[in-house]
Amino acid sequence: MKQREIRILAAFFMLVAVGVGCSSPQQTMKPETTTSVSHMTFDTVKAGRFDTGRMWTFDFAPMEYFSQAYNFNPTKEWFEKARLSALRLPGCTAAFVSEDGLLMTNHHCARGALDAVNKEGEKLAELGFYAATLDQERKSPVTYVDQLIVIEDVTAEVQQAFESGTTDSAKTATRMAKFTELQRRYAEKFRATTKDSMIFNVVSFYNGGRYSVYGYKRYADVRLVYAPEQEIAFFGGDPDNFTYPRYDFDVSFFRVYENGKPVKTSNFFAFSKEGAKEGEAVFVIGNPGSTNRLQTMAQLETFRDFIYPFTLSILNSRYGALSSYVEKHPEQRLKYMSQIFGISNSIKAVTGFLGGLRDPYLMARKKDFEQTFKSAVLNKPDLRSKYGDPWIEVVAHEDLRRSLIAETNALNLRARSAYLSIAASLVEYANAAKTSPERIPPQFRPERIQAARANLVPEIETALLADQLSYMKTTLGTKNEALSNLVGGKTPVEAADDIARNSIISSQEKFDALLAGKPEDVLSSSDPALSFAVHVAPRFSELQARLSEIRDKQNARVQVLGKAMYEVYGTSIPPDATFTLRIADGVVKGYDYNGTIAPPVTTFYGMYDRYYSFGKKEPWNLPGSWANPPANFNMSTPINFVSTNDIIGGNSGSSVINKDLQVVGLIFDGNIESLPGNIILEETKNRAVSVHTAGILEGLEKIYKAERIVKELRAGKITP
Repeated sequence: MKQREIRILAAFFMLVAVGVGCSSPQQTMKPETTTSVSHMTFDTVKAGRFDTGRMWTFDFAPMEYFSQAYNFNPTKEWFEKARLSALRLPGCTAAFVSEDGLLMTNHHCARGALDAVNKEGEKLAELGFYAATLDQERKSPVTYVDQLIVIEDVTAEVQQAFESGTTDSAKTATRMAKFTELQRRYAEKFRATTKDSMIFNVVSFYNGGRYSVYGYKRYADVRLVYAPEQEIAFFGGDPDNFTYPRYDFDVSFFRVYENGKPVKTSNFFAFSKEGAKEGEAVFVIGNPGSTNRLQTMAQLETFRDFIYPFTLSILNSRYGALSSYVEKHPEQRLKYMSQIFGISNSIKAVTGFLGGLRDPYLMARKKDFEQTFKSAVLNKPDLRSKYGDPWIEVVAHEDLRRSLIAETNALNLRARSAYLSIAASLVEYANAAKTSPERIPPQFRPERIQAARANLVPEIETALLADQLSYMKTTLGTKNEALSNLVGGKTPVEAADDIARNSIISSQEKFDALLAGKPEDVLSSSDPALSFAVHVAPRFSELQARLSEIRDKQNARVQVLGKAMYEVYGTSIPPDATFTLRIADGVVKGYDYNGTIAPPVTTFYGMYDRYYSFGKKEPWNLPGSWANPPANFNMSTPINFVSTNDIIGGNSGSSVINKDLQVVGLIFDGNIESLPGNIILEETKNRAVSVHTAGILEGLEKIYKAERIVKELRAGKITP
């Protein structure tokens, strides 16, 4: 799954964190269900052994399971080297592939670095980069990598702190305080024994059934070595995204430095020249971002009926506004296409998540897992006396939450258009400035509001405002007097156009004067957008407070469920993904699709066939370096492959390794059938999609003449 999705979805879920409302998306996709459900009696469906996935933690490495499944008995040293060879980038994964600090990740994980190291007139993200010598490697000011060094169990301390709270809110607060204390304590401990830059986090597993402190060594001197052109890294573009067969050369290389020199490490994955083979057992070492597999049915139904539909409505709204703008202004295409592609990626992802939640067969499996877990607790007197029946309260809290979230999201003025978002920020600023000007939150300070105003594009934001007003009218009806005054008798499109033309926010001069004036001027303004923001702010704050209270109560019940789950299942099932390091097992294997068979590997022959079959047209066009390959280029070399490894967003850039700790591939996506993996691992067609190491070497050597990198990969170190 592309990792830009992690960042985009994170932003949108911040919008809906207080609760969301139901809306019909303007355009949705219908991915095929993962399993045929005709003539099936769903009340007899049983959960599968690996419905909760195979994203195993390094805290409790699955040695016995690997032995049973693959006749493979890795040692503690094997797991330690796998852990220390892997790295975490912001939103992505990487790994050392040389003793001289060379690391490999995806091109799409390097996009920010490529933009950051551009010199005047360069377009490295689009045209690629290669440092032919060590001194040409460019330091990225926006890139750092973290290596997981410390893992320590702190479950008892955190759970004790949680239980010391006298109310649900106090329990949550004491737990957060304990997180802070632990992170500070470990930082002090390691500051006394090492000069390394260490970052510490407290990680929750099994919904609070277990906690660990993870300590990372942070490397801040990371230099770009190589990246291909965007056309070959994203070959097939949006139409091929989340699909297979694929033909993407989605790879990039960096080098980690310490004290101005390439870091020396014995922990790296040697590069396999042959790469992955059909039927081979392979292991993905990476940082999967987030899953909801251990949530209750009541929580999943809230995602199904409220959260994901609302999120899709926001994504579709922005996608439509940006696409329409670019169509009318083609000269702006380069500026917005990356954002449009990212949103489209997120639409596919959320649609896939929602498809899984609406699949009656998959939900029947989820229901059976919950019923089995409940029976294990409620039918054993010792467990029932310890945990009671927290499911009853979880359902009650979700019901109450659902009764509030539609209105909350309708009144969330930051959910769509910059016009209402800026108006809401101005009101927050004015209220804070009037009561305690020295304590204005950073996000509401004048310079932040000015920056938001400077980035406002009227044509885009007016379209978003029309969608927002339409949603508010549908959700609130005639109950909200302030909305009725704002819209009047106009259609949402007419009202949005009127606000955009006449609001103070539309005039830079009036906006600057208002921001420079007294806070009371904002709160007493007759401007329609500001007046509306003033009137709805109290109700929105009230709803937020009520939802926060419900969240605290729910968190307390979920903590109880987490402890019960860990007592019942232990580490026989993996915890949900938390953007922390995991090892996921699988095999290289094709699958049935679209009435035929997807091969385990694809080759360069297939890539060129797609190039010519689509008439060399975008997004199946090739950069000049690939359009006419040299005579010695081996077209039968594998470029991509699929495997049954369990991945999710955050795994991009993860190394796929074999039993000998050799890297045989590089994760860059999942197939469309894998998207319900957010809630359940359905193994029949769920596949991870990777770049093949044989294809990486062939492209580097024959197309790019990147002999320096090829020699280093083959030798595992810098060679003369």
